[in-house]
Amino acid sequence: MNMADRHHEAVRGFWTGRTEQAEKQKAAGKVDAGSRGAVTGGGHLNPIRDLLAEVFVEGGIDESSIFMTSGIVLPGYYRPSKKWDLVVVENDQLVAAIELKSQVGPSFGNNTNNRAEEAIGNAVDVWRAFEEGTFGGFRPWLGYVFVLEETEGSTKTVSIPKTLHPVENVFHGTSYKDRYRILCDRLTKERLYDSAWFLTTAAPPSTLVDEPDPSMSFAAFRAGILGRIAHFRALFNP
Repeated sequence: MNMADRHHEAVRGFWTGRTEQAEKQKAAGKVDAGSRGAVTGGGHLNPIRDLLAEVFVEGGIDESSIFMTSGIVLPGYYRPSKKWDLVVVENDQLVAAIELKSQVGPSFGNNTNNRAEEAIGNAVDVWRAFEEGTFGGFRPWLGYVFVLEETEGSTKTVSIPKTLHPVENVFHGTSYKDRYRILCDRLTKERLYDSAWFLTTAAPPSTLVDEPDPSMSFAAFRAGILGRIAHFRALFNP
């Protein structure tokens, strides 16, 4: 199976994982409000995380250098530590770290700002720690993956509350899907993350998977990973 097919298979696994987690919590007598049980069980992003691990192996990274069983903790600057979803360490050198996040309806407005704050804060913490020499002299590669449910609630235009000063024009007339695309685009343009993969997917039985920006597609994210590995090899294995 080629990587393009694996990409869609991993997204289908995201939905399967959510369903399985909700059923496990229900069987255990733990019932969360709404669809929260599908998230609090953890692991729904594992198929996508595993796909990204395959890309690192494809690039020549040994599986023993990839840490992702339950996340690996990296030291920070503004806080002692942060658990990342996938971390690559070779010869005690931090090569890459990836954060994976998702949002499924119906309440898209409740967590959008939190997701933005988390993404920005996590990156700022890492880069400040890097400046202090925490990770050595080699700049690690940071990746950000966001999966959003494609549905009416995420694609309809959202109003903007009255603010003290005018909101940027780019945000007017936008949906949550548009706003997450803008977030991911700016996270990479400002070099908070080296690459972002932003995709939307509709719940089963639909098989819809959309990558609204080619520069933030799986293909682009994969190319970023492979480029990082090549750069690391050139420096440390000439």
